[in-house]
Amino acid sequence: MATANEIFEHHLSVFGAGDIDEILVDYAEETIMIYGDQVWRGLDGAREFFHLWIDELLPAGSRFDLIDRHAVDDWLYITWTAESEKYKFDYGTDTFLIRDDKILRQTVASLHHRK
Repeated sequence: MATANEIFEHHLSVFGAGDIDEILVDYAEETIMIYGDQVWRGLDGAREFFHLWIDELLPAGSRFDLIDRHAVDDWLYITWTAESEKYKFDYGTDTFLIRDDKILRQTVASLHHRK
């Protein structure tokens, strides 16, 4: 079984490359993701969620700086900043719940503005 850090390392590398199909390899069929006031469910929802991020907010090649990472058992928490052509993210956080080598739950919060 992979650790939460190992799952996250893969997620981070394929997210940075903008490879949605490879991103979804890390997610469980019954995944739930929350960002702002929206909720996405299942792999179809995760695909929609990542299209939002990769097509609009942080396309491949955007700057993404990991500030901190804490893994405790099957939980992983990160803080970050980022910048794309359209947006500047002054601060962001993600929380991941990982079970059976898959991301089961993810929450995202960010403070950002359009450039």
